[in-house]
Amino acid sequence: MKQEERWAMMHAAVCAFIKANRRMPSRHRIEDHEYLNWLKVNRKMLRHGEMKPERVAPFRQLLDLAERYKRKNQYG
Repeated sequence: MKQEERWAMMHAAVCAFIKANRRMPSRHRIEDHEYLNWLKVNRKMLRHGEMKPERVAPFRQLLDLAERYKRKNQYG
């Protein structure tokens, strides 16, 4: 599997996770760590200007989606 295909699959999986759970992946839940680590690595790449140009727009859309569910907890 190509790197681009893996990235696209993880992008889709993280989007689906956020939409289904209406929250960001948690650092306190082991099952969320794969998604959380992927987000952290890609945020860092974007911040440092190391992300491939074709990935920037889809990742920014994912961050916009994530922003809608920011600071949600079990009581919100």
